[in-house]
Order: sequence, then C-alpha cells, then structure tokens
Amino acid sequence: MRWSLPTTITVILVAVLLVFGASSLFTVHQTQQALVLQFGEPRGVISTPGLHVKLPFIQNIVYIDKRILQVDGAAAQIIAADQKRLVVDAFMRYRIVDPLLFYQAVGTQQTAEARLQTILDSTLRQTLGRVPLLAIVGEQRTAVMAEATRITSVQAIDFGIQVVDVRIKRTDLPEENTQAIYARMRTDRERNARELRAQGAEEALRVRAGADRERTVLIAEATRSSEILRGDGDAIAIKVYADAFGQDVEFFTFYRSMQAYREALPNNTTMVLAPDSEFFRYFRSMLGTGATPAAPTAAVR
Repeated sequence: MRWSLPTTITVILVAVLLVFGASSLFTVHQTQQALVLQFGEPRGVISTPGLHVKLPFIQNIVYIDKRILQVDGAAAQIIAADQKRLVVDAFMRYRIVDPLLFYQAVGTQQTAEARLQTILDSTLRQTLGRVPLLAIVGEQRTAVMAEATRITSVQAIDFGIQVVDVRIKRTDLPEENTQAIYARMRTDRERNARELRAQGAEEALRVRAGADRERTVLIAEATRSSEILRGDGDAIAIKVYADAFGQDVEFFTFYRSMQAYREALPNNTTMVLAPDSEFFRYFRSMLGTGATPAAPTAAVR
C-alpha cells in the first residue's frame, strides 16, 4: 500500500512531535533532586518529585541523591593525647543540601566522597589527638564524636553538603601494641602462677610441719603412756615375784635355777666355772648323794 503525500507528511510530523515530546519530559524521583543544565550552565534545581518539562536538545538533567548517604573512611593509625597509638575505622553520614553548589564544587558523588574521606581522616587526627585513649573508648566518646561532626560540617558546607553524623565503627590497638600487651599479660600471668606455686609450697610445708609435730607429740605421748604402763606392770610383776619369793624361798630359788640352766645350758655348750660355784649348787647335791635330789615343793594357794 502506498501512502499519499499528505499522509506521509502527517506521519513525519507526528514522529517529530513524539521525539520532541520525549526529549522535553523528565521524571524526578522522590529520593532525588534534579539540576537543570543548559549548555553546561546551571539553570535551576527541581526538588519536587513528579513529571517536569525541559527544552529538548538544549537542556539536560543531572540527578543528585537527596537521601542521607554514607562514606567510609580508611582505617588510620592515630596517636591520642596520652601518646597511646590506636587504629580507628570511622564513617561519615551526609546529605547534599545545595545541589548547585555541590555540582559547582565537586561535580560528582565519587569526587565528593573522596574529598570527604580526606576531611574525615584529618578531623579524626585533629579531634582524637587532643583527648586521651580512655576518652575515646569510654563515656566521653559521644562528646568527642560530636566535636568531630561539628568540624567536618564546617568544612563540608563549602561543597553544599551537610554532615549528619561522624561515628567510629571500630577501635583497635596496632599489631605491635597488641603483641606487647599480650607479652606483658603473659608475663603477669606467669608471675602470678609462680607466686601461687610458692604460696602453695609454703602452705604445704606448714601443713607438713604441723602434721610432723602432731605425729611427734602423739608418738611421745604414746611412748610415755606405754612406759608408764610398762613400769606399772613391772612393779606389779616385781611385787608378785616378791610375794611368791617370800612365801617359799627354797622353791623360788630352785625355780629360778632351773630357768637359768635351761637358758644357759643349750645343747653342745661348754662352760668353765669353779667347782664350788653357786650356779651348780643343785648339781653338787646330786653328785654328793648319788641320787637326783627332789625339788622343793611350793605351797599352792
């Protein structure tokens, strides 16, 4: 099918209108703000979300985020006021409040974040270097971070940026400090262990000495009691022997002689004594009479 000339012209005009219309309309999201540029020169800022119109092919739109953004700083080694070294990892939250100034000062968000990282590092060194380590990790940390936020806000306002907050994510000691602290802690623990062992050994000696002393006292008391009992028994035995000896002297003498013969004259024993020795009195009586003398009898009671 062939179109007539008027129809072709109409189609071309419609297509041109559609192209111009598409190039003239743009949408601003509720999380964005638009900067209108005409031949690279800023012509206005649109913060109202919705559909807007611009000059086609002459003006172009640069979208700038209006949400709260975050930039992470690099971990930096900082010396506190008390000359303590620590590694600080911090971040900054910010908002672009002046899109025109932001575009003129830094141009893009990547450039802005690079500048903000430099400001953050400088501010942390300046702020944390004026306070001791305990203030950074203790209750004064909030006040220190508020001061860091104030300082960064003053510097970032020249970029059309409002700093919302500066926070420390993590604070560590440098590796060499960590090793030194570990070595010192280990030395302290070893010293405590040696002290505890020495105290234990001293206590063991004290307990052992006390046990030995009690053992010696018990043995001494037992020995004394046994000697007393043995002495009492010997006294009673001597008294019994004395009473028995007093009742029948001849029988007691004969009995004691027989005990002496049994103990002194075992088998194959040779003794050299005088013939008139009292030890062989009963043997002499046997030799004199030629018969075995009768042993004296003792009265039984």
